[in-house]
Amino acid sequence: MNAKRNVESQASLRQIMSMATLLLTDEQVVQLVKQLPPQSKQRVLTDLTAERDQWWQSAACDGEKDMRRLAAARGLDWATMTEAQREALVDDLLHES
Repeated sequence: MNAKRNVESQASLRQIMSMATLLLTDEQVVQLVKQLPPQSKQRVLTDLTAERDQWWQSAACDGEKDMRRLAAARGLDWATMTEAQREALVDDLLHES
């Protein structure tokens, strides 16, 4: 009996793994989310916010590394620069030819 159940479980798993993929427009996804109950909408919002926050944290970290590298290339130490000095460096970088 266990062997039969194991075979059935494996067959079910294969069926789940080969599920069809739906191609939806952004608008269709939004409309589907709007149909969810409030608790499920909150879950979607929480998950998307966490993903955005993770992306933002990564981008900010990469940006700071880039600024440290650019400052060092000009003989400056980003860590010891004042906020005004950092702003001046960014302004210079933005207005370079």
